Amino acid sequence: MNKLYYGDNLEVLRDKIPDESVDLIYLDPPFQSGKNYNIIFEPKTGQVKGATAQIQAFEDTWQWGEEAEREYLGLIQGTLTKERPNQKLIDLLQAMRGYLDASSMMAYLAMMAPRLLEMKRVLKDTGSIYLHCNPTASHYLKLLMDAIFGVSNFRNEIVWCYKGPSRAKDDFPHKHDTILRYSKGEKPYFNPNAIKVPYSESFLERRKYVEGKAGIYKGKYVRDKEEFEKYEQGKIPEDWWNDIPSGGQISRNELIGYPTQKPEKLLNRIIKASSKEGDLVLDPFCGCGTAVAVAQSLNRKWIGIDITYLAIDIIKKRLEKSDLKEGKDFIIEGSPADEYSAIKLAESNPFQFQYWALSKIPGGIPSERKTGDEGVDGIINFIDNTKKGNFGKAIISVKGTKTANPSMIRDLEGTLKSKGADFGILITLVDPTPGMIKEAVTAGFYKLRNMEIPAIQMISVKDLFKDPLPLKLPITHIIPAYKSMKMIKPEATELEFKEDE
Repeated sequence: MNKLYYGDNLEVLRDKIPDESVDLIYLDPPFQSGKNYNIIFEPKTGQVKGATAQIQAFEDTWQWGEEAEREYLGLIQGTLTKERPNQKLIDLLQAMRGYLDASSMMAYLAMMAPRLLEMKRVLKDTGSIYLHCNPTASHYLKLLMDAIFGVSNFRNEIVWCYKGPSRAKDDFPHKHDTILRYSKGEKPYFNPNAIKVPYSESFLERRKYVEGKAGIYKGKYVRDKEEFEKYEQGKIPEDWWNDIPSGGQISRNELIGYPTQKPEKLLNRIIKASSKEGDLVLDPFCGCGTAVAVAQSLNRKWIGIDITYLAIDIIKKRLEKSDLKEGKDFIIEGSPADEYSAIKLAESNPFQFQYWALSKIPGGIPSERKTGDEGVDGIINFIDNTKKGNFGKAIISVKGTKTANPSMIRDLEGTLKSKGADFGILITLVDPTPGMIKEAVTAGFYKLRNMEIPAIQMISVKDLFKDPLPLKLPITHIIPAYKSMKMIKPEATELEFKEDE
């Protein structure tokens, strides 16, 4: 069964994935770029204007601290991973620590090293790994890969180059990524015929076979038709790829909205080159799920891992748009499966619990801010032609505490008025009290055509596992969010497109 894991990929790799079980690994980890990446949720063109929400997808800024120190020492001491580090890796990390000190780059490398070591363990001898990075850290990562997989198993440094506008004034624009390809063994699977690209027309014309007459090019003869037909079949792409558009040029039909989304054409080439139908593809930093989506389309089995529930929910919805069903075509492990595990998530990671709870509400979009949100944890946009702008709005408030009281209802009522929202949904960890139920009833109803929707609806964590949900929603009128791609630098004062970097 194809699997999505919500959790730390080091723990999943170590505890869930057997030795030598994976045929191909593609990873697009954070680049140590020093940027914060945000998703902007926007309604589709022609629906409504101004109904947007924004949430941070992940922070690509690293700091040396207790966690980095623990991972560094755990790897050196051999207690962090199943795969024991070799002496070359230990010596390299110690040398890097001496050179980089307790810097952000060293914190990043201390995070990457144990995960790469576990990836080597789960990879088959015939398998390949493609590490996608940029010049910020590629030279350090190549040293790690040399130490872990071996210098002799380095196969390619693929340069994915692309064009686009840039704000660079004092430097050449940064317009390429690096993809480091390594194998685990001496004879990795590679299918050149699956990825061939055409020769240029002028190249073929110069080598064209003419019946009864040998073609001549620079003293070389095309002696028979079979030789020319080999040229017609195309060539293996060079190790620089300029025929695949960058993330900022992904078509709207493909665009998910994740700030570091890669084009399907890129993953299509990688997966076809280094795996065959039925093989298992692993993406341990799966983000918006391009690798697993392409693997699925190419009849490969797959495993995806991500540490944010926001990413898991995006991938789930992406797969469901292709008519795949959770439980039948794939399963999600690590996300709450019952009331107890949901409560544990709320205790250990309140923000991830919030994202999970919002994902259970049809049309729910996360709020812009983690803190200071004034009780607005999520919103639902829906069509209401009777209102100015032709859309209505519902507010979702998530309470992850083990207490519930009527003041929560009164607070939500006040938020509805101040935000001009039409109705509200309160998600609580525990069942609402009789006082809360009485308070909610007095709030009245919102009328939408022939529907009467309670102005305040309450649902507990226990209710989130029910099908159907005990909520009254204008489901047929909910606006599916179109997610446009932008990112924010910590020091920036305005949004900047990723393609500008």
